[in-house]
Amino acid sequence: MSRIVSFRQMKDGTKEDYLLLDESEKKYAAGLGQRVLESLRKLDHSVEGYPVSRLGHSLQAATRALRDNADEEMIVAALIHDIGDELAPYNHAEVAAGILRPYVRPEVTWIIAQHGLFQNYYYVHHFGGDRNARERLRDHPWYESCAHFCAAWDQCSFDPDYPTESLATFEPLLRRIFARPPHDPRYFPAT
Repeated sequence: MSRIVSFRQMKDGTKEDYLLLDESEKKYAAGLGQRVLESLRKLDHSVEGYPVSRLGHSLQAATRALRDNADEEMIVAALIHDIGDELAPYNHAEVAAGILRPYVRPEVTWIIAQHGLFQNYYYVHHFGGDRNARERLRDHPWYESCAHFCAAWDQCSFDPDYPTESLATFEPLLRRIFARPPHDPRYFPAT
């Protein structure tokens, strides 16, 4: 039987209880890369109607980022940018950004968090929406990076004929990013 904490309410916990939970949570967090891969595989059988599966779309976006010489953080971000579709179809961008946030620089997190708004440019006007709603962020320092992410990697990645890399190509990158200690100063220097 595994060890458990002594409390029934968090306010009654001891230092030893919280050290035990910290150890347990670190062990669990070590498996994040595997769980992200499993979630990506589920995207192969999600929303219908597109010429490629959501996994195929994600692989195309990551392949385009790779071929565009993006850094590892951006490639992994392109790979998992729609991972939230399974559980949060109407705010999937925030879910993906939340997964990435402890492991990548703030710019990458911001781009993924905003990519849904930026993608609206390509289609929301067909439903009477404001395709230029992203303009409210025009003065943000990462605006152009997000616009590039969407234009060069996201909106164009529904092509069944595009020569796309397999998930195995990206697995080492993904595992490397999610094996980092969260917000480790080696990856997140003080500003």
